[in-house]
Amino acid sequence: MLSRIDQGLYRVEAALALLCGLAVFSLMILAVISVGGRNFFNQPLPGYVDWIEQIMPFIAILGVAFVQRDGGHIRMDLFVGRLRGRALWVVEFIGVFLMLLLMSLLTWGSWAHFERSFDFSSQLWSRDSSMDIALPIWPAKLVVPLAFFVLCLRLLLQLVCYLSAIYNNPEKPVAVPLIEDASTQAKNEAMTISGGEGEK
Repeated sequence: MLSRIDQGLYRVEAALALLCGLAVFSLMILAVISVGGRNFFNQPLPGYVDWIEQIMPFIAILGVAFVQRDGGHIRMDLFVGRLRGRALWVVEFIGVFLMLLLMSLLTWGSWAHFERSFDFSSQLWSRDSSMDIALPIWPAKLVVPLAFFVLCLRLLLQLVCYLSAIYNNPEKPVAVPLIEDASTQAKNEAMTISGGEGEK
């Protein structure tokens, strides 16, 4: 059951990561249009900076849960990497629990920030807008609590999986990232660069 939930949540995370990639691509297109307009027509894209400000939260935030699922965030394994079995699962559980507390607070705070910007009775549903071409800011503010909420779901699932691992003590628990030693990391990086797939 945990594996099925993990796969379902992973599809949501992958869709958000795809949107993140499309945001990067759109930023490149905007740069081409702006530079081309400036060079060939002496007219850059109006509100270029405003568009960048709108797109940056999509790039910075949407992939955060996707990376957490695969254990791609920066972490310090000097001590934790020496642990095995239940001791490792207990330490991982504590770390994920603290992350969940922090992310819950950030989700709540970022949602309140979005609510201050969004208003159905205002023009374009926005109480505030960008400086140059008056783009509504609420879509960029909505992205943050949305991505953080999906990350909270991922962390909650990992908590349950670590609890299961503490109880059952499996060699490889489901739906949690596993710590790799230095040689495995190097092998996976070499396989990625050469176009193959590393160990999962």
